[in-house]
Amino acid sequence: MNIKSVLESLMFAWGEPLSINEISKILNMPAHSITFTLDEMISEFNDDEDRGLIIQKFGDSYQLTTKKDNYEYIQNLLETTVNKSLSTAAMETLSIIAYKQPVTKVEIERIRGVKCSQVVKGLIDKGLIKEVGRLDKPGRPVIFATTDEFLRHFGLSSIGELPNIGDIQDDKGTGELSS
Repeated sequence: MNIKSVLESLMFAWGEPLSINEISKILNMPAHSITFTLDEMISEFNDDEDRGLIIQKFGDSYQLTTKKDNYEYIQNLLETTVNKSLSTAAMETLSIIAYKQPVTKVEIERIRGVKCSQVVKGLIDKGLIKEVGRLDKPGRPVIFATTDEFLRHFGLSSIGELPNIGDIQDDKGTGELSS
């Protein structure tokens, strides 16, 4: 077994920090051997200026991450990917939730004028919105709000950074939004 190759694959596939104990169980190897190899890999990865990936150590856990120098490009990719993967209906629904939250599906449908069950389900599946409770009304409708993932994908630190609706212009630049 090529231990470095296996460790790199494990960290890449998992995406989150992996503890020495977890890796030790997976590989059925002593923790000290794995730690030695990972420390060696840290030097190899982090010292190579041509690499886009580094290995970071967090306590007794290790994670394969991207170099900070490449953050701007990764952010551009994430913004492009999210916007490409969301339909117009999804973007409309997400905008309503972002600005009106907490909001029920009925309120969203009243604003959009169409049913939105599938769109809401898709936004939940993408982790952009979540259920945050239920109203104390007949049928106990679910209340939705945006998630931290929403903020991350759109490069916001809080909902307060959303543009003011009055400042948003339509495609013609008139500043009037159609309803």
